Amino acid sequence: MRYTEFTIEGRNAVIEAFRSGKTIDKLYVLDGCKDGPVMTIIREAKKTDTIIRYVDREILDRLSKTGHHQGVVANAAAYDYAEVEDILNAAREKGEPPFVFILDGIEDPHNLGAIIRTANLAGAHGVIIPKRRAVGLTATVAKTSAGALNYTPVAKVTNLSATIEELKKEGLWFVCADMGGETMYNLNLTGPIGLVIGNEGEGVSRLVKEKCDYVASIPMKGNIDSLNASVAAGVLAYEIVRQRM
Repeated sequence: MRYTEFTIEGRNAVIEAFRSGKTIDKLYVLDGCKDGPVMTIIREAKKTDTIIRYVDREILDRLSKTGHHQGVVANAAAYDYAEVEDILNAAREKGEPPFVFILDGIEDPHNLGAIIRTANLAGAHGVIIPKRRAVGLTATVAKTSAGALNYTPVAKVTNLSATIEELKKEGLWFVCADMGGETMYNLNLTGPIGLVIGNEGEGVSRLVKEKCDYVASIPMKGNIDSLNASVAAGVLAYEIVRQRM
């Protein structure tokens, strides 16, 4: 993965970013602007399923680093995304059963960075995130990962449920974290496995949970009812590590 520019602004620069194949996570456009170049940018964004936000000038001014945004600011991925096949290949090259993190709607960049760091240290072969309703590989994510993004591939997919189905054909089975599940110590977490971690507030979505083979809960002894998403990912990941050893 290579480091790339993070904030891109100005009409020509943003058009060129799309046309050169840069991964744009989010596009901010001046609300109501119908100029030809801006409409061209919007068309390019829709081709790549980029999230588009229509905002007022005050927000664009705040996002702008140069003060010359011309009504458009794009957030490019801080790192290039991998393909799901790259993650499977990483497992094959090591001669190991695949171990993959699937993140269902993580919105906090610090959580995403911490989870990628944990995935690397736990020996996972990669991380898969959705294109929509989730944070991408921002500069904050890169910093929080403490360098793990250089070694752990992150793939971005349109449909997590469909991706899980495809990975099941490769022999993986899936366990998701949920308070209503079976205690993790009672589950067999060996072999080719996908660990599914849900959104910070809502957990794993119903459609994704239905695709999982097991639902695992973490024993709680304190006075509050849930763990931070990145901490939960770490606890479950290391139970998988323990069993794989």
